[in-house]
Amino acid sequence: MMMHNGNNGYGNGVMASASTTTSTAMTSSPSATNAQSQALKTYFKTPEGRYKLHYEKTHPPGLLPYSHGKSISQITLAHVKEKPAQAGAAPSSSASTSSGVRYAAARLLGVGGGNGGRPPSFVGGNGASKAANVTSRSSSLAGSNGSHSMLLSNYDGKGTYLIFNVGDTLFFSDLNSPDKDPIKSIHFSNSNPICHAFDPEAKDGHDLLIGLYSGDVYSTSLRQQLQDVGKKLVGAQHYNKEGSVSNSRCTSVAWVPKGDGAFVVAHADGSLYVYEKGKDGTVDSSFPVIKDQTQFSVVHAKSSKSNPISRWHICQGSINSIAFSADGAYLATVGRDGYLRVFDYSKEQLICGGKSYYGALLCIAWSFDGKYILTGGEDDLVTVWSMEDRKVVAWGEGHNSWVSGVAFDSYWSSPTSDGSEENVMYRFGSVGQDTQLLLWDLSMDEIIVPLRRCPPGGSPTFSTGSQSSHWDSACPVGTLQPAAPSMRDVPKLSPLIAHRVHLEPLSGLIFTDESVLTACREGQVKIWMRPGNLESQSNNSQVLVGSGPKEQPPLPGKTSAASYKSVHR
Repeated sequence: MMMHNGNNGYGNGVMASASTTTSTAMTSSPSATNAQSQALKTYFKTPEGRYKLHYEKTHPPGLLPYSHGKSISQITLAHVKEKPAQAGAAPSSSASTSSGVRYAAARLLGVGGGNGGRPPSFVGGNGASKAANVTSRSSSLAGSNGSHSMLLSNYDGKGTYLIFNVGDTLFFSDLNSPDKDPIKSIHFSNSNPICHAFDPEAKDGHDLLIGLYSGDVYSTSLRQQLQDVGKKLVGAQHYNKEGSVSNSRCTSVAWVPKGDGAFVVAHADGSLYVYEKGKDGTVDSSFPVIKDQTQFSVVHAKSSKSNPISRWHICQGSINSIAFSADGAYLATVGRDGYLRVFDYSKEQLICGGKSYYGALLCIAWSFDGKYILTGGEDDLVTVWSMEDRKVVAWGEGHNSWVSGVAFDSYWSSPTSDGSEENVMYRFGSVGQDTQLLLWDLSMDEIIVPLRRCPPGGSPTFSTGSQSSHWDSACPVGTLQPAAPSMRDVPKLSPLIAHRVHLEPLSGLIFTDESVLTACREGQVKIWMRPGNLESQSNNSQVLVGSGPKEQPPLPGKTSAASYKSVHR
């Protein structure tokens, strides 16, 4: 187990003060770095086939080491829909004209460069609908070559984009371009961006949230940023300006699903604030002093014009990460105090929660059906929590350092899936400071009845007052489990695969329908194509690497390829 590292929790976007990486993660020369990069495999095997490294994304060279400073790279995937057609727009004259314009636009944007003789996989621009109106203008973003110096003035931004922060800059890359360098950057002079979130269903154009180390928060239009040639935010709404509400650093931001523009900002002081983007962010909101830092409390703003509209004080110490269930009914948080807390968002009530085996919890993710929650942290474990049972139902063992990112793979399904409730299987992933990506399979028929130790000849029950007796039954609604269950009493998972994917400690993980994205804290992102997708893409140049989330992800089913193991210690 890794020793606790004071206030600098890895998952809250702040660089840890003490190194928890292996010596191989730190290199002293470019030649050493290149040698180690070559040693990293460009694929990993799973029962369903090979995942192959397809693209890499990173920031332009030349950033000084100290510019990374107070932040760790986090990643957000944004799928921008096609802009609604304007009345009177002229249709394209021919398919050949459209193709030529798309190729030219791809060259200007650096979207199709380095692609050899294969036609570009162009996902930006306006396609055929505005082919007659394409113009260009200069961009101030300097890439590694001159091909990134042009953007389209009428570029509608349609496509899938990768957003990541490095130092005091926020970068935007076209996910489907082979180019490593971003197509856009935004520089923050007052503070470092720490966290960000994208809302694909935004109605008024403001779909991107950005939280800073200073505590400031911005909402803005991603499309508008892509259209602009400068390195500053344009058309942004500014909240908590200069710490008017809280001078504590932002640690996590999230849009409220189906919340009609509402969003939540978590801070390092243990509080989170609920905002409405339609309201003026400059109206003063004053909240009473928190009397007991250890108690959950909710206070609403006195004025209906105030923004934020409420403050939730969650815990003593930093909130490291927050996540909403897909339907927006529940909000889950993890913090430096080691607790997972789950709230009924609309009722503003604590539902349940529990403590890590050791140390702070750093990351969190919901299953697509809202039945399970993953957490990871300083105990090197991936913990599976059941919402129905309100308790820990499995521990994943396999990381050698802090777990910094977790995610369910809602796009994976077994070829033998029968869709039955009893045979449900979930695939999820985790990344850590040990530079490894781990994939896991969770089989429901293995954990419906938890494994229990019982004395010889005795019944499988716990004696009153035993360390793990609280785990044997669900906690009452509205209470937190006072301690972690005993290690021997929780089913153990072994990873399906463990693959070293980066040289630096990892900070993020995202699954798309065709790929897996991994990110390290220094701002390098790798895109791993799922088995069979590279072959299909070579046959169809217009296939996308990633796309927006599906409305109804397939329900995973049981497969004989599972590596689920329940082990007693």
